[in-house]
Formats: sequence, structure tokens, C-alpha cells
Amino acid sequence: MIRLTWVQPEDLIGHELRQAAEDGRATGPDAERVREVAARWHAAGGHDAPPRAGASEPGAARLRDLAGELLDELAAVPSPLQEPSDLAGIVAACPSWPGAAQRAAQRTAPRAAVDPARVLGAWQGRAAGCVLGKPVEKIPREGIRQIAEATGNWPIRGWFTAKGLPDDVARRWPWNRRSAVNSLAENIDGIPEDDDLNYPLLALSVLERHGRGFTTDDVAKLWLDELPAGRTFTAERVAYRNLLDGVEPPATATHRNPFREWIGALIRADVYGWSNPGDPATAAEHAWRDARLTHTANGIYGAMFVAAMCASALVATSPEEVVRAGLSVVPERSRLHEAVRLAAADAAREDDFERVVDLLHERHGGLHWVHTINNAALVAATLIHGRGDFTATIAGAVAGGWDTDSAGATAGSVAGALNGGVPDRWRMRDSLASSLTGYDGVGLAELAARTQEMMGP
Repeated sequence: MIRLTWVQPEDLIGHELRQAAEDGRATGPDAERVREVAARWHAAGGHDAPPRAGASEPGAARLRDLAGELLDELAAVPSPLQEPSDLAGIVAACPSWPGAAQRAAQRTAPRAAVDPARVLGAWQGRAAGCVLGKPVEKIPREGIRQIAEATGNWPIRGWFTAKGLPDDVARRWPWNRRSAVNSLAENIDGIPEDDDLNYPLLALSVLERHGRGFTTDDVAKLWLDELPAGRTFTAERVAYRNLLDGVEPPATATHRNPFREWIGALIRADVYGWSNPGDPATAAEHAWRDARLTHTANGIYGAMFVAAMCASALVATSPEEVVRAGLSVVPERSRLHEAVRLAAADAAREDDFERVVDLLHERHGGLHWVHTINNAALVAATLIHGRGDFTATIAGAVAGGWDTDSAGATAGSVAGALNGGVPDRWRMRDSLASSLTGYDGVGLAELAARTQEMMGP
């Protein structure tokens, strides 16, 4: 039987049960229904991991059929949490949502008032933070520190390197092999391809092709035209499969998709902020149109949070101002809002960032390492604690030990915009590798200029 990661029902059921625990279904009024599903799954020999190699084909097929049935049963159990996914419901749940008068005031300055250096700095920062985090993706926090200390790079102040790394440390914490070949200091030659950089290119493409009135359907069609299926992961791969099966948005985000609150939509949102400088509400709405293809609730909020921060970062004067803008478009009673608010408070109070990360892991250690909530909280914390220092900001995002390249990219995007550029040590040859049509070898300076052209009046 073919093992295609992140789409087979028997691989998804454990993740869906975990999602039920996180969104209140496993403890709410319908908890008994969730327990019954879990009991039937385990009684049939199902586990919370893919079946073992060598499992009999008939048995594996029966298990797959059962998993599909149980996924559909779990989907029928409503979450008791007040975390809407529709835009009107989200706006209504945000007491600080930027109002019409505020938005009009924010957009009184002409487009030329946005410093082009800040747009380029945002692209440079995203690339630098992403590449810094690539080789240590999937390595836990303690491993990242051991690698950095063993090579004289703690606190992190430069690219990771294999030079001088003791053999025992290398064996204990192997690099992300997919990334280490082109993202270690000794190997970097231009900006390597990554999904955290492909998705901003797709967002720019949808704006260029369809304008500021683009729809979720436009995003879906662009994906099918330009995004290789093998370059998608978790929620995006499930949604891609759903599109090919004839499922239409926004059902693509919910049909057998247990990853709908993971980080995928968050990493796609920066360009929607950069194209709406000083207008976090419009940036968040654009991010919502994109995110609803693959995500719900906190998965959507993460994208809106980042888009609003990126919109603010091009005109703001401090990280605190940026984080406030991000929180203004996140429902106040949501898990994400609470996580970010507490993280920002910790970062403002604690002098030692390691203590801040300790607190984040105490609160969110049970979440998957690519979940939205823990990574968004880490990004907010490192922005506040970094106090505008670009190196400290991306280093904090990576040292936190969750989705290192994604958190590093988002933190770098905001810090690069605030600073109007990045330090020389974080600049790579201006050529971005990509499997997307027309983008392989594109320079960040060109992307920044094209982004500026997409800004609203």
C-alpha cells in the first residue's frame, strides 16, 4: 500500500483526536462521542501513528476505511469554543478591530511615503530568518543550543555551521538533511528554496494577476496552476488533495483536515501586510481570503495576526506597536490571543529570553511543533524582547526550538521592515531559488519593487 504522507485517513485520525482535545470537543458537551470514536479506533488496532511496515494489505485497507468513517464522525462534533472562522464573526469578536475612521487616517499618507528600504528589508529579513532556521528544523530546543555552543555561536549571532562541530553532537542532533546542504554557512550561495519563501511569491502572484479584489477561488486556482503538490505539507497538502477531489473552498479546509490550526496559513501572510502599509484591517482581510482555503479558527487568526503585523511594520516605530496591531485583528477570547498576549507580557518583563522561552514551553509544550499558537507566541515574544535588534530577534525565534525556519522567517520579516534592512552578515547573494514558474533566480530587490506596486492608494 502506498504511503503518501499527510493524506491517508489512517495517518490523520490520531491528529484529529488531538485536535479534538485542543478545540474542546474532547471535554465539552459531546465528549462522549469523541471518546467512542477513539475507543473504536484503538479497538480495531489503530494507533496514533502510521501503520507499521509489513501490515497485511487487507487489514490495512479495512483500517483505512474505518479511519475515514471516524474522521467524518469527528467532523460532525461541534467545538464548544467561541472561535469563529467567518470574517464577520471574527470582526465582531475583535473589540479593537481597526474601525473605518482609524483606517482612513492610516491611509492619508500617499503611497510614496512608504520607504522602499523598509519593503526590501522585509523581504531580506524573511529570507535571513528562514535560512537561519532551516538546518535545525525538527531539532528540539536543547539540541539547537548544544550545536550553537559547540561551534562558538551561542547566543546565536551567525549562520549555523558544521565546521568544528564535534562528532558526538552531530550524531545526537543530525541536521535537517533536506536543508543543511544549502543553508549552513559554508554552503550558502544565494537564497535556497523553501515553502516559507514560495508562499510569499504565490501571494504576490495572486495580487498581480487578480488585483486587490482577489478571492479564495483565485488562490486555489493559482495553486493548481503553479504550486507543485510535492511542495505542500500538512494542511496545504490535504487542501490540495481536496481540490483535486472536487471539494470547493472553504470545505477544503475542513474535510478530513486535522492540520487546520497548524502554521501553514501563517507563513503565507506577509505580502498581504506589505501591500497594505498602515492598514492592518485590510491586510488581515486579504490574509483571511487566502487562509480559509486550508485553515479554520486559530489557523486563520495566525495568518491575520501576521498580515496585520507586517502592515504595521512598514510604518511603525517599535515592535510593541506592531504586536498591538497584530492582536487587534485576533478574536479576544481565542486561544491565540491569550497566548500572544501572555508571551508579549513575559518578554517585556523578563530580562533573560531563555526564561521567556521556558514559560512558552510550559504553556504550549503539548502542541505540535508546527502548530500556529506556540509559534505565533514565540514570534511575538522575540519581537518584544529583541527591542528592534534584528540579530537578537531572529536568533530568539530559532532558539525557541519549534518551527525554526517559519518562526525565524516571520520574525525576520517584521524586524527587517522596522529597521529598513538587515545587517550585512545576514545578506545573501540576491538570487532566490524556487520551483514556481518565473521565479527561480529572482532577486529580492525586484520582489520588493513589485510588492510596492501592489500597495493600495
